[in-house]
Parts: sequence; C-alpha cells; structure tokens
Amino acid sequence: MYSEHAPQVPVQRAVEVHQPTPYPPAVATPAPVVPVQPGTVPTVASIVLPDGRVVTGYAIEPASPEPVTAKPAVSRAAVNVALGGIGFLAVCGGLILLTSFIAALTAFITQLIILATVIFGGWIAVQIFSTSGHQGGTTVNIRKAVIKRNHFHS
Repeated sequence: MYSEHAPQVPVQRAVEVHQPTPYPPAVATPAPVVPVQPGTVPTVASIVLPDGRVVTGYAIEPASPEPVTAKPAVSRAAVNVALGGIGFLAVCGGLILLTSFIAALTAFITQLIILATVIFGGWIAVQIFSTSGHQGGTTVNIRKAVIKRNHFHS
C-alpha cells in the first residue's frame, strides 16, 4: 500500500562550476601626497598575526573624548523649584493676611448691625410703652352699653 505522501527520493542535478573572471591589473597610480607638518609624521608599526602574516601600518592614537564642561554645583531646575517655593510662601503669607482682614471686617460689620438693631429696637419699645402723647386706635365706652338677652347693643 503506497501513500500519496510518501517520501520522495531527491533527484540528482548536474553541478555547475563557475570560474572567477580575472580583472585586468590596475594601473598603479601614485597616491596623492598629503602635506604633513615636519615632526608630525606618525610612526610605522608592524604586527605579527598568529598565522605568521605581518601587518604594517601607521599607529593610530585613540581619539580623546571631548573635555567635559564643569557642571554647576546646583542644577537650574533645583534653583527654579526653590525660587517657586519662596514665591509661593510669600503669596500664602499675603493670603493669610487678606483672610484675617476679611474676617475682621466681617466681625466689625456684624457688630454694627447688632448695635443698630439694639438702638432701633429700643426706640420702638420707647414708642410703644410711653404714656405721654396720644394713643392711637378706637376708644369704646363699654359702660354706656346695654346688654339684653346676650346681645351687645351700643
């Protein structure tokens, strides 16, 4: 019994070999001469690799990092936060004084209202309970009235 998914035998293909195409030799052109200050020509160094090859070249000094500029002892952000805190405290002091002034003014106005109420109430009481002067209203003489059978006739 054969399955459709049976492993297939790989087909051998012909191996193609490519030969490198040689480039024509480059025409030796002299390298451009770079003017160098006397005494600044770098020294030539040779290194022997583990497989025996010798590599010769100029020694390159490692690039020195940029000098770090001195940072201030205190950062600008810290100075700004401190100045903001001082300003906030100054404003809070002013607000405390303002609220104290408003509370004192409110108490003064309350005392004036109470004083006016006492004076005006006293004046009204004097007007009501004083015996001098004309008393308003209708005067009815009850003694002259005649009462008959629980009816009041004047």
